[in-house]
Order: sequence, then structure tokens, then C-alpha cells
Amino acid sequence: MVTFLPSRPGRLADVPSFTRAIGGAESNVACALAAAGHRVQWVGRVGADGFGDHLVDTVGGHGVDVTAVGRDPHRPTGIYFRTDEDRATDAHEVVYYRAGSAASAMSPATVPYESVAGARILHLTGITAALSGDCLALVRELTAPRPGRPLVSFDVNHRPALWRDGDAPGVLLELARRADLVFVGADEAERLWGLGDARAVFEALPEPGTVVVKRGGTGAVAVDGETRGGGGVLVPAPRVDVVSPIGAGDAFAAGFLSATLRGLGLRSRLRHGHLTAAAALTVPGDLAVPPRRELADRLAALDDAAWGTLHLGPGWTEADERDPGRTGPGRTGDGPEGTGRAGDDQEVRTP
Repeated sequence: MVTFLPSRPGRLADVPSFTRAIGGAESNVACALAAAGHRVQWVGRVGADGFGDHLVDTVGGHGVDVTAVGRDPHRPTGIYFRTDEDRATDAHEVVYYRAGSAASAMSPATVPYESVAGARILHLTGITAALSGDCLALVRELTAPRPGRPLVSFDVNHRPALWRDGDAPGVLLELARRADLVFVGADEAERLWGLGDARAVFEALPEPGTVVVKRGGTGAVAVDGETRGGGGVLVPAPRVDVVSPIGAGDAFAAGFLSATLRGLGLRSRLRHGHLTAAAALTVPGDLAVPPRRELADRLAALDDAAWGTLHLGPGWTEADERDPGRTGPGRTGDGPEGTGRAGDDQEVRTP
């Protein structure tokens, strides 16, 4: 969908103008993964209108394969407006205009399983499931157990404004339990399921091979097949000078998925998630270019003491890769120096 970003902080009623950009959790993840050097396809539907043109051109311009994006001549491209505050605060406002949109008409008929079956990872979110009954049927179809399916990644991404008429807690728990890899915020788990700590979340989701509970600025904890019995792996987030909090969750998922595709260990996957999130947190828009792989690998390999003193500010992704302590031009950190058919070679597909 197209998103309209406020020209200044404040209530929607007080913001005088907005800047057009692209929005959507799945497309954010797709763009970040493409920027990290992976082959990615975005599968969806947009209107046969100017906003649809803008979305397809912009997502494609980030290196994402958009050949499977359908154009609906009868339904418009969805749009939404939001304030600049963090979603976790009471001051955050968002207004969706997605009812009857092209994306809300996605279904198993328009996005058949065969169109995504060749990917290594299929990334889905709870936002798609909230758009309509047909969209929920599609997500259920794509998460159905079957031999040889891609690794199914599911980000809960609870958006209360989209679930006014639906059973969000039950549906999102059902879908999460059908996935192989689950991302959920600690605040979401508490709000949806009354689960107050990560261990309770892990116990409620025994089926997925990997479960990641995000704790915002304090870090993330995850379990996989090797660590579930021991309570999981906790990795604190680095200290970040936040420019805008929007898009950090999608960036975290992209960083974690990138490291997953590379076969890295769980601790390293969490650190790459934090680093990609930090790239998004230090720019004003939803999308940010992730750190170069060499720089991210060097930072992710720091010992615990050095990682704990890492301080990232605007421009840190441009740091000299030979000096991982530098967090941006002229700044030094606190740490020590140092759905359509496509080819079967896609690594990630994101309806």
C-alpha cells in the first residue's frame, strides 16, 4: 500500500501535509533482503492506478522481483496515514483505507501455492490475514502442512485497527503454530494472549522450529531446536540514537532471515536482526539500506563485552568496515576499536 508520512510530529488532525512513500511489512522485508544481496520476489495485488504504479516501480527499484504482482482494474491500491510516534505509545495514530482494496481481494485463487513453492523461505504476516476473509483463507492455504514446502516465516504483526471484526488472538495463534519461524513482539504476546514472558510464548508455540520474541530497545530472545530445552538465547539490542521507530520490526525480520539463509547460528541471526533494525531506526523513513555484509559480520562477531558497548547513530552504516567501533561520519562508538509465477531460484517470497 501507499503510506503518507507526516511532515512533522503531532496528531493527525494537526499535521498540515504528508509525503507519499511505500508501506507494507512484507514489501519492507523484501526490499531490505534485496539490498542485502538476496534474490527476493514480492507477490501481491495493487490497483491499476497511479499509486499501484508507484508501488511496483519503487519496490522493483530496490531490486525486488515484482513480476508476480497482479493489477486489479476494479479495486484501488490501499493507502494509509500515520503519525511519527512509536506504535507502542498512546500518541501513535494510524488510519487505514484498505477495505475493498486490491490487496484485500487476494485469495487462494489469485495467489496459488504453486506460485511460491519454489522459494527457500516464504515470509508472511498477520496483516495480510486481517484484510479480508479471502486473505485469511490465502494465509491458511500457504501455511498448510505439506511435503517440501518452503520454510514458512510468520511475523505476527498485530494491527488492532485491522481486526475490529475478527478474532485476532485465536487466528494469529493458529497461524503462528503452523509456521516454521515466528516473530512476535513481547507487547503483542501480552496484548493478544496474556503471555507475560518469553518462556510462556515458547510454551504456547511448540510447533515452530524457531520462535523470536522481540523486546524493543532491550533486545530479543529466541529458541530453536537446539536451545528450546535451555530457555533460548538472549541478545541485547545495541544502543541506538533513534531518528524514527517505524519499520524497525520489519528490518529486524529481514536481518534475521538474511542470516538464516546464510546458515548462521541463532545468536548471530539475532545480532544481524538488531543491526538491520538499527539501520532503519537511524533514518526517517520505513526503509533503510542495511549495513554492508562485511561490516555487519564484523560487528556481529564482537565479543559480548564489545557488543554491549556498541553505540550506533545516524550514518553508522557508512562506517569504515575496518573500524567497527565507528558508528557514523565523525562519530565513534563507545565500544573498543575494533502470488503469479516466477522462476524457482528465488530465495524469499513475500505475499
